[in-house]
Amino acid sequence: MNQLDPVVTIAILLAAALVGGMIAHRLRQPIILGYLVIGVAVGPHALGLIGDLELVEAAATIGVALLMFTLGLEISIAQLREVGRIGVWGGITQIVATLALGLIAGYFLFRWPLPQAGLFGLIISLSSTAVCLKILMERGELVSVHGRIMIAILIVQDIGVVVMMVVIPLMSGMTENIPLTLATAAGKALLFIGLAIILGRWGLPWLLGRVGGVRARELFLLTVLVLCLGAAVGTQILGLSIVFGAFLVGLVLRETRFVHQALAEITPLRDIFATLFFVSLGMLLDPLFLINNWQSVALLVVAIITLKLLVVFGTVRLFGFSSRIAVLTGAGLFQIGEFSFILAQGGVNAGIVSDQFYSLILASAIITMLLTPVTISLIIRLYPKPALMAGSRRVAAKEVSSPSVSVPTEGLDRVVIAGYGRIGGNIAQGLQDAGIPYIVIDLDPERVSEARGSGRPRIYGDATNINVLSKVDLGRAQALVVTYPDPMAVVTTVKTALSINPRLKVLVRVHRAREANELRELGVTELVSPEYEASFRFITRLLNIMGLEAGKRRQILAIIRKDKELAEFDPD
Repeated sequence: MNQLDPVVTIAILLAAALVGGMIAHRLRQPIILGYLVIGVAVGPHALGLIGDLELVEAAATIGVALLMFTLGLEISIAQLREVGRIGVWGGITQIVATLALGLIAGYFLFRWPLPQAGLFGLIISLSSTAVCLKILMERGELVSVHGRIMIAILIVQDIGVVVMMVVIPLMSGMTENIPLTLATAAGKALLFIGLAIILGRWGLPWLLGRVGGVRARELFLLTVLVLCLGAAVGTQILGLSIVFGAFLVGLVLRETRFVHQALAEITPLRDIFATLFFVSLGMLLDPLFLINNWQSVALLVVAIITLKLLVVFGTVRLFGFSSRIAVLTGAGLFQIGEFSFILAQGGVNAGIVSDQFYSLILASAIITMLLTPVTISLIIRLYPKPALMAGSRRVAAKEVSSPSVSVPTEGLDRVVIAGYGRIGGNIAQGLQDAGIPYIVIDLDPERVSEARGSGRPRIYGDATNINVLSKVDLGRAQALVVTYPDPMAVVTTVKTALSINPRLKVLVRVHRAREANELRELGVTELVSPEYEASFRFITRLLNIMGLEAGKRRQILAIIRKDKELAEFDPD
């Protein structure tokens, strides 16, 4: 097939993803399932609509990097620590146990040579970070107990890829100095971690503060994107996994005050590229190979799912969690990961396995990915109620806020202030004096720093973005005050806020009659015009200066107020 224009290629992929996602949604199936299936249909082994596979692969790589980057932004170290020892030791136990059982199954069940069986064990010890994250995000289970356990194990697996890539040449006898090779890989990883920590402590806050001060959203988005992809490229240059670098820089950025805005800006871009990734995975599957070798593929899929379910279930139970948590975690991790393809290709290059073996692994991986969302949905139906107890042990499924953000959670009488200029600052001071809980949102890093210096609860971000508003728990707020002057931003903020909490009382700064009418149609009843309030104050002072008696003053001011209610604002 002739190479298509890159724009046409991306357009076909996105259109195919839209069709697949809509069909899956109509059939009440996970959307990721639709992406994978439609990928098979448009791929080179079926309809052959896509010819530029290098472009698709590049877009898919960006999608994985952005997924891991946003994971770092959303999941704190404190949250991972809440799952206890299973975070690290459970991940290591799972890798070692799966490797051992995979080696045994490959050698005795499939009659493969020992090196090939060992590589099979390495391959199936990895799960798909991208698939698991997408499913957890769709289901809103990132901070659930089984979600955090899955993420912790996946992180250990992604780090383990570095060691596995070193081990493959050893299995083929291509590397002689084993200790030096392992020490070099470990040194590179520690070097990158050290650089990331130093950058996050001093460099990132300074850089994002300068960019945020420009008040140009596209520059902020570009900065965040460059940081994500730059970290991914940096780890790739060092011979490490790109997802490790993207995740680490996201984790570092989480500790800054810019975390909410960074997540809000990057999320739509992440979703688009992640979609391309899942479609590209489906494109790898060759239906003809599957038909000709269905027995071998079926046996391999059954073996992989059985081994991984047993290992993950046993590992989670070993660390004291309930059977429900263990089953859900096992169902989420039984697929083969995207980095298993890299290990399998490395085995082909090293002469350990054949192209036939690679095709079997590829087909099995895609099928296990396809089965994952369906299996999780089935298990959720079988276990409808969450059971967070494990014996006498309870694991709290709570979300831990970033230490750089102070967000009050008490009561339903809190106020959200969008805009921390002179008006917003005065409102915050009044609420603080009255003892009413509130939180401030502003896109100017200097104003956010000022609020932080005053000890006022605040977050950095654009209040027009639904992801930023969701971080202030708007569903539990009683009132929202919008103080900035930009009419487009005001209307967007009000629409977004009311979509989250339709019962919210909204007070808005407004200047013109046209804006006031649009806001009234949205349901806003409390409209404040700074110009009118200032003029009313001037008239009050002038009447006092001119010596009018109190009764006359009150009569005139009442007439002015009544006229204001009728005309509301100057229509010019």
